[in-house]
Amino acid sequence: MSKTTTICWFRQDLRLTHNPALEAASDAGKVLPLYIHDEVNCGEWGHGAASRWWLHQSLTQLDADMNGRLCIQRSDPLDILVALSEKLDIQRVYWNRCYEPWQIKRDKQIKQALESRGIAVTSCNGNLLWEPWENLKDDGSPYKVFTPFFKSAMARLDLPALTSRPDLKIEYVDAGDMNTGIDQLGLMPKIKWYEEMAQCWSPGTAGAQDLLQEFLQSGLQSYPEGRDFPDQQSVSRLSPHLHFGEISPLELAHRVRRHGEQNNLQDQAFHYIRELAWREFSHYVLYHFPDICERNMKSQFDDFPWLTDANGLERWQQGQTGYPLVDAGMRELWQTGYMHNRVRMIVASFLTKNLMLHWKHGARWFWDCLLDADLANNSASWQWVAGSGTDAAPYFRIFNPVTQSLKFDSAGAYIKRYVPELENLPEPHLHDPSSAPQEVLHEAGVKLGETYPRAMVNLKETRERALNAYKSIREG
Repeated sequence: MSKTTTICWFRQDLRLTHNPALEAASDAGKVLPLYIHDEVNCGEWGHGAASRWWLHQSLTQLDADMNGRLCIQRSDPLDILVALSEKLDIQRVYWNRCYEPWQIKRDKQIKQALESRGIAVTSCNGNLLWEPWENLKDDGSPYKVFTPFFKSAMARLDLPALTSRPDLKIEYVDAGDMNTGIDQLGLMPKIKWYEEMAQCWSPGTAGAQDLLQEFLQSGLQSYPEGRDFPDQQSVSRLSPHLHFGEISPLELAHRVRRHGEQNNLQDQAFHYIRELAWREFSHYVLYHFPDICERNMKSQFDDFPWLTDANGLERWQQGQTGYPLVDAGMRELWQTGYMHNRVRMIVASFLTKNLMLHWKHGARWFWDCLLDADLANNSASWQWVAGSGTDAAPYFRIFNPVTQSLKFDSAGAYIKRYVPELENLPEPHLHDPSSAPQEVLHEAGVKLGETYPRAMVNLKETRERALNAYKSIREG
């Protein structure tokens, strides 16, 4: 008897190991591995420019891991799945669940349409530690604050078991002329602006495993304190690999926990898993409050008097604010497609509080520039910093980029890497050139307004302005 032919629809799970949908599809029969670039249903949330570059590389690696058997298509997934099912007599379709609102809506429609045609559909959890509906308060409502969410998840659910399938044998099916090929997706930009960024990363499963191993050997031990210092190699930098599913969060959590137990680093491992759970919490919030990418979680912020300043926004985007740590972060983002997490909070605070520009402007810029651009993390994080979201920092918590720079980049190594025009400026003036004496600037070869911009705003004055604005909506 011939084996049933199944489709495993890859989405944000571009890996062969620890992939529940692929394992289930393989157990059920021969597998047609399929990736569909869906620009029909995503609306305004299609991949940004940096993410498109990564996706091209990741798909190339996944296809190579399958010896060229990955079927690539673009268009409406429902049309493609129906056409392939009819041509290849597909009986079953498998996928790992995605949690963005437009994906949930689309997947429900596809499941109904396929099942009405007699095609069985199975969805799995391959992207989260815990499903968003598994961890609720006693009254059945979702958590809005991270700490009780995390405590509840660890106490009631812990980390789900990680099963390994080294014996998994996948018999692939060739899609023939229905495979359009990766190049036809048009993901790569015509202008090669990505060349500097490409030197910093190795998209794909192998690159993810290499980064994880490097983090376990040289980053985990110093992670709890070192993760706040942008020039230290204490963070995993795995966020792009997680976003595209080149490594599962469950494998990552278990590997870190096991390494901690074996090397007396249990506290460090727990701290990392806790930070990994912040990613979970963002997806959890997006699932339960699907409009957070567009609407303030705290409705009083609907009346916040945001300013309009196109020039100020552009200077922020280009790393020309006159505050070195902010500028270093924005330039790191442009050059590498990544930004250290503490610096992300600082540049976001500067935009929303010192410039008083709407958090959506920042979220949109990050969406286009970040390799790890993720609708859940991006939206929730920007609202967290702005003060309008769940579990938000109090609005009066405003990150001062000068004091933050002095504390977390005291020697200026991070600043000098991305703002090299200041490399000869001594401390502490390196952190605030606009307050430096003229003779110090001259000796360092810095001309404010020429070689480096003057500070575009007064931190004290803009802090007071933001606090007064917050007070107005609170009292109103």
